[in-house]
Amino acid sequence: MTAARQAARPVPVLDIGGTHVTAALVDHTRSRPVPSPVIRRPLRSHAEADAVLDAIARAALALPGGHHPRWGVAMPGPFDYATGVGRFADVGKFESLNGVDVGAGLRERLAGRCERLCFLNDADAFAVGEYGSGAAAGHDRVVCLTLGTGVGSSFLSGGRPVHTGHLVPPGGHAYRLTVHGRPLEDTVSRRGIRTHYARLTTVTEGQRLPDVRDLAARARKGDAAAREAFRYAFDALGQALAPWIDRFAATAVVIGGSMARSWDLIHPALTTGLASADGPDVPVRPARQPEEAPLLGAAHWAQGAPDAS
Repeated sequence: MTAARQAARPVPVLDIGGTHVTAALVDHTRSRPVPSPVIRRPLRSHAEADAVLDAIARAALALPGGHHPRWGVAMPGPFDYATGVGRFADVGKFESLNGVDVGAGLRERLAGRCERLCFLNDADAFAVGEYGSGAAAGHDRVVCLTLGTGVGSSFLSGGRPVHTGHLVPPGGHAYRLTVHGRPLEDTVSRRGIRTHYARLTTVTEGQRLPDVRDLAARARKGDAAAREAFRYAFDALGQALAPWIDRFAATAVVIGGSMARSWDLIHPALTTGLASADGPDVPVRPARQPEEAPLLGAAHWAQGAPDAS
């Protein structure tokens, strides 16, 4: 096969999360998934290593053949993206993959359909996808956040994630910041919002706390404690981020992740927090392609990454 024909083939991608794995083919020449099924399968992040790798491979092998042999893989951290080895020690997910060569395990399971795997952080994949054809397009320097069980982040310069230097938090990760004297994710996370709601209400021992989606619905119906739980969390996020947005000279902030569905509750609190910490006056926008961006970003990364793993 000629190089031109191989380059024209769709790029296979995997977006691996704590509860699901998504597999798709991406037409990188048009920055969109090709018209074939997007495979989304449940994934148990607490399963044994072989079970996790088997589940990821089953989703990958469900894609039609004829694709490019280089895969883009969006993976949550902590992970050694250059070598494909998991570093999930004491993080409450994928701990069976700690020290495991995930790249080698997947290549073995995808024999005949994979020459190499190009890993990148899932928040970086989201950001690169939004930069290519989403809400981050046209911004040379932009901060992208994925809000869900925690705070994923990517500081993009010219479409490339920045992980080092004094302009970004340690490792380029906002979750390493502190706010109100505590780690950021103690406040801004699924756990943090639910815990704060419990402090504001009378919750009896053993009573199940509402999940974040339920709290958002309660806030919209006038539940003052639910509304305050959101306000407190995202005002704190704005305060923590403000100096870094300023230092990085970002011209926009883009928000994705499952919590972004509660934009009406997040946006006012986040912008208030930014302003209260004397942050720069930059637009804060919802993701334009929240579901597709990680897939598009992983495909772009696979096409441009070095032949490492």
